[in-house]
Amino acid sequence: MITRETEQIVIVDENDNAIGEEDKGKCHDGAGILHRAFLAMVFNKSGDLLLSRRSDRKKLWPGYWDGTVASHLFKGEDYEQASKRRLMEELGLTATVIKYAFKFHYKVGYENIGTEHEICAVTIVSSVDFENITPNSDEISEIRSIDPRLLREEFGRQKHNYVPWLMLAFNHMDKQSIAL
Repeated sequence: MITRETEQIVIVDENDNAIGEEDKGKCHDGAGILHRAFLAMVFNKSGDLLLSRRSDRKKLWPGYWDGTVASHLFKGEDYEQASKRRLMEELGLTATVIKYAFKFHYKVGYENIGTEHEICAVTIVSSVDFENITPNSDEISEIRSIDPRLLREEFGRQKHNYVPWLMLAFNHMDKQSIAL
């Protein structure tokens, strides 16, 4: 039986070249295995970002605030296709235009439970109406929207409430002067 932990996700080298597939659970055990991931950030017409609180059932960073959707790629998917798939699965959101923004490499452990070791792409979806979004409770316990400028301020005061890859993505955007 295939579970979320035994899903086969794409593992990569330091240059984001696919070198195989591995069980998602194994990729997050111990020091982690480098794999492809993405962070999809969805904005409404006012420019507010939709945040998702990770379900308490998550192995890593349960109950933490995340970007709109973060997940992994399956063999044959590009970052936009994977973003589209997970936005539908996690939020019931049909995204027609998804733009690749950038990617970055990071590695960070969570307590003594596991590690995220990822080449993480950031994708952007704009001008979405947040009213018709229906979170999948297995993945997301709560959603809220926030102005990105206010979110940056919250990182300074409440960084313990946010997943590390969201803060790293914002740092990367700031360093490269990428506007949201």
